[in-house]
Amino acid sequence: MIRIVAGLGENKNIIKASNELNEIDDLEISLVKTEDELIEAFKNPEIDAVIRGSLKASKVIKAIKEFKSDKTINRTTYINTEDDENFSNNYEFLLAPVGIDEGKNIEEKVTLAIQAANFIQYLGKMPKIAVLAEGRKDDLGRSDRIDESLISSEELTNRLMETFKELDNFDNDSDEISKNYSIKNYYILLEQAIEDGYNIILANDGIFGNIMFRTLVLLDKWPSYGAVTLGIDEIFIDTSRDQTVEGYIRSLRLAYRLAKLRK
Repeated sequence: MIRIVAGLGENKNIIKASNELNEIDDLEISLVKTEDELIEAFKNPEIDAVIRGSLKASKVIKAIKEFKSDKTINRTTYINTEDDENFSNNYEFLLAPVGIDEGKNIEEKVTLAIQAANFIQYLGKMPKIAVLAEGRKDDLGRSDRIDESLISSEELTNRLMETFKELDNFDNDSDEISKNYSIKNYYILLEQAIEDGYNIILANDGIFGNIMFRTLVLLDKWPSYGAVTLGIDEIFIDTSRDQTVEGYIRSLRLAYRLAKLRK
């Protein structure tokens, strides 16, 4: 039996979403009304996954970081169009960083990229990392800010290539064609990175990533499954308090999928 606990705040769509999944025989969804109950569920090893649902974020996220203070925790938005009839092609990728105070330097983004690549491997896919910047490669010289972003993206790309060569779970003994990961600097060409099937979109910083998230998910209705928490063994999916029924269903299904992979 897969046991999932989700938070129930003012937005009751999480109730409708959990009811929609009642037909899954090996799934038990419990709803809790306070942040303290949700935090306790996260700490409970008998619970397979926790979803913030419509409870407030600040207290929950802070408690998780304190409880897992020995870990470096990051969040990344998981987008997958496979089951959305509005998309003719299947696009599946992680978008990060999306918190406006995240991805402040190269070190943070290297850690985030490794965590995201491990997550993609966990799903049985080959990690393909697209590094983004605030301009095209030939925009160098147009402004100090653009120059700084372009240079930083190239430094990050090189650092990632060097770092991944030292990681045991990524194949570096074979030739370039048969490697089990890919890293490429797409500069500002987000659309090309997605079209090429890159499944880790690494924004220049959290502000840039947050704007991309709002454009893709909130304006253009790309299906988000919530923000997956990286860097910990526990499954915690951060969701918006204002999410639709369909959005909560996607998050619950992702939590169920991740929990099943562990069984």
